[in-house]
Amino acid sequence: MATILFYEKPGCKNNTKQKELLQAAGHQLEVKNLLTEAWTIEKLRPFFGPLPVVDWFNRSAPRIQSGEVNPSRLDETTALQLMIVDPLLIRRPLMQVGTEYRVGFDQEQVNRWVGLETETSPVQDLETCPKQHQKIPCPSPN
Repeated sequence: MATILFYEKPGCKNNTKQKELLQAAGHQLEVKNLLTEAWTIEKLRPFFGPLPVVDWFNRSAPRIQSGEVNPSRLDETTALQLMIVDPLLIRRPLMQVGTEYRVGFDQEQVNRWVGLETETSPVQDLETCPKQHQKIPCPSPN
């Protein structure tokens, strides 16, 4: 089993479910607060690998929902700079195992990467904020 560095937004229901799935599969988690981490471009960039910039973003972030930030119009450097200033823009979770980095939690991809007990855990959308469907704002990250 893997030891996973797991960056979350504390209090996020999906991050809680994601951690539970990983731990049920026998993984050890080192959990960190995504919002208070001292991010730099060099530290943040590896999590996104070859993904297009638009897939780096948390689509539920208030600044994206309001239209203030449009990820499809951003270059890599600008996107990273915005995320460092406003970590709510970062798609969650960020995960690292050794020198391998990942963003987001597609259960099938995570299962192929580190293994999950998917037979007992039905595949579900653990990335979209459940409050988004109900048009309820997420609590502020205080």
